[in-house]
Amino acid sequence: MSFASLHVPGDPLLLPNVWEFGLAASLAAAGHPAIGTSSLGVSAAGGFADGAPDSRAATVSLARAVTPLDVLVSVDLADGFSADSGEVAELVADLADAGVAGVNLEDGRADGTLAPVALQCALLRTVRARVPGVFLNARTDPLWLNAGSVADAIARARAYADAGADGVFVPGIAAPEDVSAVVAAVDVPLNVLHLPGKTTFAGLASLGVARVSLGSTPYRVALAAALATVAAVREDEPLPVPPPAYGDVAALLPEHPEHPGHR
Repeated sequence: MSFASLHVPGDPLLLPNVWEFGLAASLAAAGHPAIGTSSLGVSAAGGFADGAPDSRAATVSLARAVTPLDVLVSVDLADGFSADSGEVAELVADLADAGVAGVNLEDGRADGTLAPVALQCALLRTVRARVPGVFLNARTDPLWLNAGSVADAIARARAYADAGADGVFVPGIAAPEDVSAVVAAVDVPLNVLHLPGKTTFAGLASLGVARVSLGSTPYRVALAAALATVAAVREDEPLPVPPPAYGDVAALLPEHPEHPGHR
């Protein structure tokens, strides 16, 4: 089973995003075919700004830790952690050699602007030429950053597909007519971010979406659950979510080579 084959318009891949090994191992043990990393989750866990260059090492470390699991792995590389396309391509090549199946590269920048289309296309072409086998998911952020329209997102998505992207990711899109417009305009699989209260998995599937990412939602839910647990203990109330047993979590860790979900 290839990562690309999981991207089926109308029958999308649900991609949970992780920030640490335990959740990745739990998802693998539960039979999920693929996971992604969360830029916000990895950055926050390390005490860095989202997608900051300082989070590069943590991102690579997590990717190397989870690739031995029986699950396909896509890594969120933000803007690639470098302005040098050759350096970004080498990073992707190193991750592919470690067993990573896919990567995300985005055109949004930390200052809220978008990379010039020509510059982003050049980056994608460089990565594609250096690493032909990895699933290259090109994220475009006009809607996420409130820096453009649906038409802008479509224009960028089409340019990135022409530059060699295997799929395009348009976070922030939610209205059915907008999702349908992107699906119709772009010849590669469309990845959409699930937005609680605004989109549904079944609804996105019906519109022809091929991949639904959870993004930072699991990380933020975990924070909420942890805070609620502390509050529940203080008030002598039942825990909001029953936790797995200590031993069950320990059995997922690498020192247990036979743990569920390990290759």
